[in-house]
Amino acid sequence: MSYKRILVPVDGSKTSRLGLDEALKLVKGRAAALQLVHVVDIYHLAMMPADGGGYAGDLIAIQEKAGRRLLRSAEARARSRGVKAQAVLLESTTGPAADAIVRQARKWRADLIVLGTHGRRGMRRVLMGSDAEQVIREAPVPVLLVRNRR
Repeated sequence: MSYKRILVPVDGSKTSRLGLDEALKLVKGRAAALQLVHVVDIYHLAMMPADGGGYAGDLIAIQEKAGRRLLRSAEARARSRGVKAQAVLLESTTGPAADAIVRQARKWRADLIVLGTHGRRGMRRVLMGSDAEQVIREAPVPVLLVRNRR
């Protein structure tokens, strides 16, 4: 199958970069669009207690700035491989990043999501959760998981 609209969540981790690299292989030389997304978790930032004079608004602004920087870096990585990518900064105000990723996949009409995953198992997965697992359960399109090569 030839995918035409590939959504790639990026978070700056090694696994995220591996996911992006895999998506770039799928897109390069084909008539396909690539959309990079980064999710800022507004809900959890706003719920954090202010300590040391920090305010939720300041934390949100810092995270948004970092997210934009991360997206610019991912766009540059795509450009260096001859691929044009569109970047979108998302905000999650009601739940995990996976919810925002799935909403964006529907909104943009993606036909594939390429996602880096840490491949956690057992208690580590239970304690840390898995955005990848939730994306798989909720996504309206196929999801390609790219694991960290150890």
